[in-house]
Amino acid sequence: MTTMTDTSLREFKMPDVGEGLTEAEILKWYVQPGDTVTDGQVVCEVETAKAAVELPIPYDGVVRELHFPEGTTVDVGTSIIAVAVAGGGAPATAPAPVSAPAEEAAPAGSAAKPAPAAEPAAKKPEGRKPVLVGYGVAESSTKRRPRKGVPAAAAPAEDTLYAATAIQGIQGELNGHGHAPGGQRPLAKPPVRKLAKDLGVDLATITPSGPDGIITREDVHAAVAPPKAPEPVVEAPTAAAAPAVAPAPVVSYDGARETRIPVKGVRKATAAAMVGSAFTAPHVTEFVTVDVTRTMKLVEELKRSDEFGMRGLRVNPLLLIAKALLVAVKRNPDINASWDEAAQEIVLKHYVNLGIAAATPRGLIVPNIKDAHAKTLPQLAESLGELVSTAKEGRTSPAAMQGGTVTITNVGVFGIDTGTPILNPGESAILAVGSIKLQPWVHKGKVKPRQVTTLALSFDHRLVDGELGSKVLADVAAILEQPKRLITWA
Repeated sequence: MTTMTDTSLREFKMPDVGEGLTEAEILKWYVQPGDTVTDGQVVCEVETAKAAVELPIPYDGVVRELHFPEGTTVDVGTSIIAVAVAGGGAPATAPAPVSAPAEEAAPAGSAAKPAPAAEPAAKKPEGRKPVLVGYGVAESSTKRRPRKGVPAAAAPAEDTLYAATAIQGIQGELNGHGHAPGGQRPLAKPPVRKLAKDLGVDLATITPSGPDGIITREDVHAAVAPPKAPEPVVEAPTAAAAPAVAPAPVVSYDGARETRIPVKGVRKATAAAMVGSAFTAPHVTEFVTVDVTRTMKLVEELKRSDEFGMRGLRVNPLLLIAKALLVAVKRNPDINASWDEAAQEIVLKHYVNLGIAAATPRGLIVPNIKDAHAKTLPQLAESLGELVSTAKEGRTSPAAMQGGTVTITNVGVFGIDTGTPILNPGESAILAVGSIKLQPWVHKGKVKPRQVTTLALSFDHRLVDGELGSKVLADVAAILEQPKRLITWA
C-alpha cells in the first residue's frame, strides 16, 4: 500500500523549446488534477514566437496542480505543473505547498533559508548539472534577471532538459544573446536585442520602461520613431458650430465599442520581423502581367494523366510557379544570396530553400522546402503538399521556418491582383503571385479571353540591382507564358 510518505512532488518547468526564446503561451492542457501520467506522455501544447509544440512529461505520477490556465504566457524556467511521483521519500506534509504562493510572498531574507530544507530528498538524487536549452547551464540563465513569481535562486530541474530535447525537430542552441549580462550591459530579451540590431539602435542609449529595468520592444520602436506632430484640435470648434442634435449611433459588436487582442506568439514575432526587414533592407518591387493560359492547361493535363508520376499528388498553379522560380534562380544565381551586415559581405547560396508564405489561425508563417533546387516536379509537389498540410494543422516546426533563401507568397488565393511583399528576414527576394483571371488579351493578333495574372518581385537593393531583379522576374513570366521552357532552360 502506497502512503503519502512514498510520494514526492515534482515541478515540471517550462522548457526553452525554440532556440533561446524566453517565454511560451499555454494553448491547451491535455491533463487535469487527479489524472495519472506516464513518462513521455504529452501533457500540454504551447506556442512560442516560432511555432506550436507539444510538451511531454518526463516521469510517472499523478497530476496535483496546473499552475497556469490555458492562454497564459509563461516565462521559460517557471513551473507549470506539479506531479506526485512514487518513491520520492518526501515527508507526508510535502504535498501541501504545490505552488508555494505563501513562500514566494515572504521577504527574500526569510524565504532564502527554509527553501533548501523543503526539498532535500527531491534534489539529492539528481546529481547532475541541469541545462536550460538555449541559455547554457542554469546558473548563467538565472543571472539574466529575476523572473516574476520565481525565486532568483531557482534553477531548471532535470525535467526541463528532458522536455526540451524530446520535442521533434527542435534543437536549442546559444544564439549570441543567451549568456548572462555583465557590467553595464543593458537588460533585454533576445528578440528585443535582435530587433534593436536590425533597426540600428544602440541599447545603451535607451531608457528602459520594463520591469526590473528591462528594455522592451516599445522602447526600441520609440527610439527610431519620428517625433509626433502636434495633433490639430478640431473637436472644440466643431462642437461649437454644430447644431444641438443627437450624436450618430456607434456600431458595436455584442455591446462592446472596441476589442483589444493581445499580440503574442507567432503573430508577435512576425510583426517584429517585418518591421526589422522593412527598415533594414531597401526594398524594390517590380511587376509584370503575363498570359498563363498554357500553364493552366498543363496543370489540368498533369492532374488527368497518369503518365507523369503525379498520381495522388497536389497539382496546382503554385507548383509550376514554384518550379519556374527555381529555374529562374538557376539561370540568375546571384539573386540567391543574403547580406551579412557584421562582415559587410554578400553571401551567395548554392542551394535554394524555397519559402512558401502560409496564413494560419495563429498568424503568417513561412516554412521552406529544403534543397528545393534538387527536387523533381513530383518531389516538389509532394513537399508542397506536406508543407501546406502541416501549416494548416499548426504543426510546423521551428526548423522548417529557418534557413529560407527565396520565398513565394500567393495573394491570388484571396482574389488579390498583386501586392508589394516585404522580404522574409535574411532573404534577398520574394515573389507575389496574384489571382489568375480570364481577361481580354491580344493573342496572335486578336483580342481573346486568356488566363492572366500579375507577378510582383520584391528584392533587397543592397545586393540585387535592377537588372538582376528584372531578369529573374522576366524569366519566371516567360516560363509561365510558355511552360515548354521548363524543358529547355532546366
